[in-house]
Amino acid sequence: MTIDREIVLHIAKLARIELNDAEVDLFTKQLGEILQYVEQLQSIEQPAEPFSYASFLIAPMRADLLIQSLPVEKALANAPARVQQFFKVPRIIP
Repeated sequence: MTIDREIVLHIAKLARIELNDAEVDLFTKQLGEILQYVEQLQSIEQPAEPFSYASFLIAPMRADLLIQSLPVEKALANAPARVQQFFKVPRIIP
C-alpha cells in the first residue's frame, strides 16, 4: 500500500488536525517509510507460532484458594483517617 497526499489529508480530517502543505509532504513520506518497514517485517519467516501467554512455561500458576482475609479492624488499625469500615482519602475530583 502506498501513502499519498489524499490519504494523509483524510487521516488529518479524521484526527481533526490541520496540516499545511509542508506537513502533508513530511507525513506522506514518513508514513510511507513506516509502511515499507512493516512490510519488511512481515516478510521475515517466523520459525514458530508466537505465544500469546508464555509465563506458564516459566512458573506454573498457583492454585486459586479461598483463604481468610485480613479483618477490617486490623486493616484499618494504622489508617490516618477512616469512615466506618473504609479508608478516608483526599478528594481528587473537584
